[in-house]
Amino acid sequence: MEIALFEPEIPPNTGNIIRLTVCTGTSLHIVGKPSFSLEDSMLRRAGLDYWSLSRMQTHESLEDFVGYIGQRDSQSPEEVKGRFLLLSRFAQRAHSEHQFLGNEILLFGRESTGLPDSIRSLFEKAQWLRIPVHKSCRSLNLANSVSIVLYEGLRQLGFPGLETEYSADN
Repeated sequence: MEIALFEPEIPPNTGNIIRLTVCTGTSLHIVGKPSFSLEDSMLRRAGLDYWSLSRMQTHESLEDFVGYIGQRDSQSPEEVKGRFLLLSRFAQRAHSEHQFLGNEILLFGRESTGLPDSIRSLFEKAQWLRIPVHKSCRSLNLANSVSIVLYEGLRQLGFPGLETEYSADN
């Protein structure tokens, strides 16, 4: 699985997601222009010493990102787009109802506004997922949301490549 953040706005969230992706062996993609510098001290502080281990890449636009994945994985733009799962409060289906395959690209929107209509409209509604929350809540923190969905997918796949048992050597 891969994580993609569309125009993230809060450096500590992105820093926490960097740490999460390193600890899960997951790639991170920043799509569009973040509202902060990737050199931000709060971003690096949240990422701790994991920053240098990150497999984070930036892409100017969603189109560029799809092209990059297509070239890397020898897939057509349609095949790449079929791998996307969009996390949105407008989705009807819970993230836990999706049967993860391991090749998904999890796309999360801005902290303040989520994914814009212009992005959501490019994908089938069957690719939209939501995290259940109480009716009085609009959304969860971005870093928490990424963690919830990523770990559900990894759980379904048996936590590939992750240590699931305690070892005194660690």
